[in-house]
Amino acid sequence: MIKRKSSAVILAGMLSFGLAGCQPEEGPAEKAGKAVDQSISNAGAQIEKAGDKIQAAARDAQK
Repeated sequence: MIKRKSSAVILAGMLSFGLAGCQPEEGPAEKAGKAVDQSISNAGAQIEKAGDKIQAAARDAQK
């Protein structure tokens, strides 16, 4: 019984990896979308960094 379950799990895992390898290559739209996502992420990080600097300056000004 346990052997049958473990065999089924191994087979399912092998099929998952096999199907994942069949994915088509990225097209230009998907590459552009990833570039946009990266740009937005970078902009968000810069805004957060600027906000931290403003908060630090405000704390220093209160002293």
